[in-house]
Amino acid sequence: MQQHRIIVLGAGYTGASAAGRLARRLHREDVAITLVNAEPDFVERVRMHQLAVGQDLTPRPFSEMFAGTGVALKLAKVTAVDVDRKTVTVTEAKPAGEAGAPEGAAEETLEYDTLVYALGSGWNSQGVPGTAEFADQVASRPGALRLRERLARLEAGQPVVVVGGGLTGLEAATEIAEARPDLDVALTARGALGDWLSPKGRAHVRKVFAGLGITAHENAAVTGVEADHVATADGTSVPAAVTVWTAGFAVHPIARATALKVTDTGQIMVDRTMRSVSHPDVYAVGDAAMAMGPGDKPLRMSCATGTPMAWQAADAIAARLTGGKIPKTPLRYFNQCVSLGRKEGLIQYVTADDRAVKAALTGRFAATYKELICKSAAWAVANPTLGMPNRRRRVVREQAQAGTAIKAAA
Repeated sequence: MQQHRIIVLGAGYTGASAAGRLARRLHREDVAITLVNAEPDFVERVRMHQLAVGQDLTPRPFSEMFAGTGVALKLAKVTAVDVDRKTVTVTEAKPAGEAGAPEGAAEETLEYDTLVYALGSGWNSQGVPGTAEFADQVASRPGALRLRERLARLEAGQPVVVVGGGLTGLEAATEIAEARPDLDVALTARGALGDWLSPKGRAHVRKVFAGLGITAHENAAVTGVEADHVATADGTSVPAAVTVWTAGFAVHPIARATALKVTDTGQIMVDRTMRSVSHPDVYAVGDAAMAMGPGDKPLRMSCATGTPMAWQAADAIAARLTGGKIPKTPLRYFNQCVSLGRKEGLIQYVTADDRAVKAALTGRFAATYKELICKSAAWAVANPTLGMPNRRRRVVREQAQAGTAIKAAA
């Protein structure tokens, strides 16, 4: 019987987790799993602010992570997806650190039976004038490395402005201020500093900011970015030798160009199993998908969201191909983990639909907790089925022992 061809696009937290989990839940004789990614190693996106200030991260090559799993890595850039013909068009990727495709690189067309779309997101300029020309970002490794070079060239006393008061903004501002106490670091927030946190959480953020000498410009929506300053809606000009833009994410544009049903922001609309509502042979996970959580609220773009989505999709695909029970595990939140430099952190506990409650952990213990979360997220990419509940591991083992054949109609 011909192998069922599964292609996974993107090898961030969600794509890599989905590929590994599928490989461990299905038989190599029955499926051919191809993971398409432009880079040969895993990027810990949640650590890009650390990379930007000069810290070296542990290399995690996919050749080692997926050794012996049966997952075939295709180093290529995705240029198009045709969900009606069930094909993906790719071009050879350049070596790490280089943009675009090699000159004269030939296109290749890959055919699939099931597609897992995990191309993720990048930074979002929000259409603010000057952002693309003058701002840096930490949403990608190339962006973080460029910012690293720019920060290293700054002399003592020069101003750095972080635009955006969300989780990424807080982490970037505190990391920079801790690593470079000689710089004048500021943060601009559209609302109040940490306004989504509990009173304890907000108070701790303010305490850390004060200790690191970070100036917070609150209720200051940025309306323009220039080479030496940012302008806010109230007419304030905030000096900036370097501007770090963290005001949201924009999804990869390819999905919008397909026949898939997407939202106004370009996210693929999926059901509770991460299956496209318009094309049942396509699954979308992570930032690329619009999935609903508790209270029918959209799940936010985050690693905390993306990894469980990847597990849900992989388990649903495996169940549908083997005739197993479709998983119906609800996706929910437990906490928000924020690093505030290497010595401080904040663990804000939340409701299932991501609203802050009174309880929060702070200080060095919270920083250690956050570090463990980051390490476990990277570990889970390479070990996607380890840590599953015993009952589910037993089901997987029994399916493997039974040698369940994939349904031809799936």
